[in-house]
Amino acid sequence: MNPEDRFKEYKGDKCWQAYISEVNRDEDLLAAGLTEEEASMLRIDDFVFEYVDKGNKELCNEIKDFIVRHEWIGNLPNRPTHRFTARLKKNGVLAGTIIMAIPNMFSNILGEEQKDKERLISRGACISWGPKNLGSWLIMSSIRWMVQNTSYRVFSAYSDPSARELGTIYQACNFIYLGQNNGTLEQYRDINGVYFSNTTRWFSPREFRKKSSYMKYAKAISPEFYKSVGMPDYETRMFGFISWDKAKETPASDTEPRPLAKRWVPDWEVMNQEYPGLKEEIKRLEKQFYSQCIKRSLPAKHKYICIMGASPGETKYYKRLFKKLNPKKVNLPYPRERGK
Repeated sequence: MNPEDRFKEYKGDKCWQAYISEVNRDEDLLAAGLTEEEASMLRIDDFVFEYVDKGNKELCNEIKDFIVRHEWIGNLPNRPTHRFTARLKKNGVLAGTIIMAIPNMFSNILGEEQKDKERLISRGACISWGPKNLGSWLIMSSIRWMVQNTSYRVFSAYSDPSARELGTIYQACNFIYLGQNNGTLEQYRDINGVYFSNTTRWFSPREFRKKSSYMKYAKAISPEFYKSVGMPDYETRMFGFISWDKAKETPASDTEPRPLAKRWVPDWEVMNQEYPGLKEEIKRLEKQFYSQCIKRSLPAKHKYICIMGASPGETKYYKRLFKKLNPKKVNLPYPRERGK
């Protein structure tokens, strides 16, 4: 079942990850050279945890293929930063992976000035024949590695009711539950290929406001219109009108903190002063793009966070700060009703 069909058709009574494990089990065992009896005897000590640098293209491609086969979303996140794996010691077979990424929206649970300490557990999956606690072990091993090697201290994760997920694995890891009012509630698809060649790809409303999208709107404006506002070299000028809202910085390595998420935004004020009417034309094309896409609604996702410091004292400090700043999110009960 491809990712698109999963969203439309999956109506199982268990989470999709459990379902696909049953479907893949025989093939997975054969590929690993294991029997059912051998798999049933595996323990966490039979696996090795590893961090995978983004420069290792071979391992990164292996992780990608694993996610496509075993994970609900079935593709890689937009802004991955760290990758981790669990492998069977005796033969090196990949048994699980975690991908962390820059959050699309920061939680701000420790305050605005601390939001750059967050990473999103964006993708994760384990092999069908692994022990039941392989997933929770891999998640916590990944978080401990991040805490020991980077400045990140908050790790967020979502569970999707569309996949019949409750976040059981995060509950097993003692994550803090933040409620079910999170995530993108609508997605769009450019079925006519007006701006995107991939007509099967679903995207969030943020896509309409990306720099690349604004450039496409600008290129779609007729040369006659540009001449009418006295702007002949429109491609060069449009780059000047669209700039970072804050200075962009690039870390030297995966282990260094990355900057806060930033987006490209048009300088409408300057644009209106120099070329009256151009803003309205670009916004008209943005609205037209909206209308040409098909839309689907999504249920709100469950959200969880783990707060961990490099020492017990640091962990205690950040957890106290969380409670002080988020009194209504303290001790929320875990969800128990699947698919709600």
